[in-house]
Amino acid sequence: MLPGPVLGASGAPEPWTDPRTESRTDPRGFAVVDVEATGRSPWRHRVVEVAVVLLDERLRPEGEFATLLDPLGPVGPTHVHRIRQCDVEGAPRFREIAPRLLELLAGRVLVGHHVTCDHAFLDREFARIGVPLPPVPLLCTMGLARAHLPEARGQGLAACAEAADLGWYPAHTALGDARVTAELLRHCLGAPSCPPDDWAGPLREAARLPWPRLGRARSRPSGAAVPLLRREAPYGPWLPGSRAPEVVLTRAGAMGSTA
Repeated sequence: MLPGPVLGASGAPEPWTDPRTESRTDPRGFAVVDVEATGRSPWRHRVVEVAVVLLDERLRPEGEFATLLDPLGPVGPTHVHRIRQCDVEGAPRFREIAPRLLELLAGRVLVGHHVTCDHAFLDREFARIGVPLPPVPLLCTMGLARAHLPEARGQGLAACAEAADLGWYPAHTALGDARVTAELLRHCLGAPSCPPDDWAGPLREAARLPWPRLGRARSRPSGAAVPLLRREAPYGPWLPGSRAPEVVLTRAGAMGSTA
């Protein structure tokens, strides 16, 4: 049985690193990720929202996870990500969701649009709590679109989504971007120009990587559950000229729940 979380200097539950690691040999699929951050530098800025959409090795949906995070400081460019300082009040800190995030990423190829940026922010956030991420294989939908979606008018996610006819999505929300990136992945890997089973090798490589395990920080010093705060809106497409729905902030359960 794993021991409970260790209390840090602030009294908040700190995840601890289990010297044992978990490794698998069967492919688990893809983890499509997106982060919103307080700035452009993983070294100077923090993740303020994270989302993961899980796909199996055949690109079938398996689940998703998303939450705002308390960056322990200013939220950064609200005009870009539309996250206000009041939105992150009561949101979990990264260390509180890190154990769950590790479980979701374990054994999977990491996918993103300009994935090296998302990976750099996640890698740095885990490094801050003393957890080195394994050298997980990366798959960038920006690169895939460049090769298999030549009609796109640009390399940004919005331009690629438009060229693939994926419809409206709530851009610059972590969950909205991750969901449409997953759809873009399916579109590109299903293109006639994409070799079949092109990612069989990386899927096996990802499954073999040993992953660190962290004790769960299920509650705060007050005894309250660690909340999850999700921004989301219904996925498109929407008719031309119609008003897209507002992005809604919802309390999506708590750590340890199925949310």
